Amino acid sequence: MLENLGFLTGSPWIYAMVALSVLLDVFVPLLPSGVLVITAATAAAAGSAATGRVPDVMALILCATTASVLGDLAAYRLAFRGGERLDRAIARSRRLTTAQERLGDALSAGGGALVVLARFAPAGRSVVSLLAGTAHRRARDFLPWSALAGLSWAAYSVALGYFGAHWLGATWLATGVSVAALFGAGAGAAYVMRRRPETAQAR
Repeated sequence: MLENLGFLTGSPWIYAMVALSVLLDVFVPLLPSGVLVITAATAAAAGSAATGRVPDVMALILCATTASVLGDLAAYRLAFRGGERLDRAIARSRRLTTAQERLGDALSAGGGALVVLARFAPAGRSVVSLLAGTAHRRARDFLPWSALAGLSWAAYSVALGYFGAHWLGATWLATGVSVAALFGAGAGAAYVMRRRPETAQAR
């Protein structure tokens, strides 16, 4: 499979697959977009080792980043225009209401690091994009942080696959270790996001 992906990396199709997966996983968080990005980067590293040329990992990062921002924007706009039904659904959940208030405060204060953290946390990207829309936050407050979050996530994912393949070889072991590192970052981001409200209350 890695050999096949290595071949696809040299064609536009791998970028289309990555873009579509990253774009849609804001609506379907179960899509393994991070796994696909890592596997593509691993295959790209395998191609460079075999041919002696540097793979176009920058194009992979740009593709994943752009798709991430476009997906965030689509979810944001959908929630922005969601109307009373979506507002009522959030109002019924104390956790979502609290998260919406925290996100609004963070964006207003320029503390959009929460958006970056959420990009790594499981389903965090979906929650943040939708809540930013339902709270009617300004796009100019949200999108720059969304772009930074998408770039950070894409660069980290590609780096895991690329350097993992160089250090461990273009094998399933390298891919597995890289995916585990991505999930570890997600677990760490989720932990930090949970701890922040407790810290704020303690103060």
